[in-house]
Amino acid sequence: RWFTHFYVVSVLWNGFLLICLFQAEFLGKSLPSWIQDMHHALGRDSQSKDIGNEHFSALLVLLLLWLHSCRRLAECLWTSVFSSGVIHIVQYCFGLGYYIAVGSTVLCQVPTNVRNGKKLSVQICWYHIIGVMMYIWASLHQHRCLAILANLRKSRSGKVVSLSHSVPFGDWFESVSCPHYFAELLIYVSMAITLGVHNVTWWCVVMCVLFNQALAAVLCHEFYQKNFSSYPKHRKAFIPLVF
Repeated sequence: RWFTHFYVVSVLWNGFLLICLFQAEFLGKSLPSWIQDMHHALGRDSQSKDIGNEHFSALLVLLLLWLHSCRRLAECLWTSVFSSGVIHIVQYCFGLGYYIAVGSTVLCQVPTNVRNGKKLSVQICWYHIIGVMMYIWASLHQHRCLAILANLRKSRSGKVVSLSHSVPFGDWFESVSCPHYFAELLIYVSMAITLGVHNVTWWCVVMCVLFNQALAAVLCHEFYQKNFSSYPKHRKAFIPLVF
């Protein structure tokens, strides 16, 4: 349940960045000076020209990131049923810092002329369409899987009747133990595609998500196998048919 704090921070912070970038791109306003100072400190001033429509790609990815945080916040508040588990203070601090840094990372992909208030034309490319479609597909499956987990602890009327763990079935649970983690990875891959596939910085973010979610998935998979003797043996931990 402490993950709720991460999404509150992400909705507020990345929502603010989204508004700033929208104003810079469509209203000709400059990004706040402190944001431009941050870009200067990170060495992003060298990106002065908009090569390949990066300004619109960054805006779209920031919007997708914000929508993802809004959905996850809503699921934490009204869908998921949490046990009495706790989170380590180091992981908690890392999570808060991550959602602040990831939005700033997207903003750093914006060329200098947009940051300084020069309006640019919008051109929708093939990778925008593919990325958004993959994002919607992965998000729908993640929500379904989270709803399946929540329903294991509810009665048919929707009342919470248990906080114990049970074996989930349905949707991507038929293939892997943690499909919601796999869907999270796909969501970030979809953002990498939306940025034009070639963005090395965002692929580093994807690798971070891959290792983080894979570790969590392996631990959950081992928990299921240890505590449920009849747990389906064909299920993988994280990626269907692979891992």
